[in-house]
Amino acid sequence: MLIAPRKAPATEVLVVLPTYNERQNLEEVVAGVRRLGHDVMVVDDASPDGTGELADQLADRDSGVRVLHRPSKLGLGSAYEDAFQLGLQDGAQLFVEMDADGSHRPEDLAAIVAAARRSGGLAVGSRYVPGGAIEGWPFYRWWLSWAANIYCRVLLWLPTRDATSGYRCYTRDLLLRIGLEEVVSQGYSFQIEMVHRARRLGYPVVEVPIRFEDRVAGASKVSRNEVRRAFATVLRLSLERWKR
Repeated sequence: MLIAPRKAPATEVLVVLPTYNERQNLEEVVAGVRRLGHDVMVVDDASPDGTGELADQLADRDSGVRVLHRPSKLGLGSAYEDAFQLGLQDGAQLFVEMDADGSHRPEDLAAIVAAARRSGGLAVGSRYVPGGAIEGWPFYRWWLSWAANIYCRVLLWLPTRDATSGYRCYTRDLLLRIGLEEVVSQGYSFQIEMVHRARRLGYPVVEVPIRFEDRVAGASKVSRNEVRRAFATVLRLSLERWKR
């Protein structure tokens, strides 16, 4: 892994953008976050389309943008873990997960950050609470996401309606208590395990309605293997809960 040294003091909020072939969307997403005054860390897994090079150009122009280069496609969960560890070292207080494909609107970011700050735990940008919405998805994508969340709620007794959402904000205290080195899930199942761990530790998990817009350009990274892995992760976490 390779990351450039900081050029400016850390801000309170660090927004992490994992990327793999997101050159078409990255600049607009970074600009939207930077207009709000938050630091950005792009985690690029050696994208063959030049996303990493574009991210370096953005970092050269803006001291609030940093780039973590990783040697290969190592997965969403480990991208967040690596970035969060660096952010903790830098002294950030609030840590945001956000997609770099344009599906997460910067307009929703202030409400998510404010909810995490107030609650002291985890704020999830939710598509499935009143006021939340999904735009541009075919029916099968909506059904798969809805079914996955029902599965999580039943097996893990989670009251959270959108445990799979990738738009969220953690407090520093919560990440330190969770212990990132103990999280074993990778890919999109990372999101589910983090909600489960937060609730198990007694931290509040609040949901903030968001409008999710299907990616602006490029192809979805959600594969059948990712879906199977997520369902297996929920089953594993459920069995661990019953053993305890």
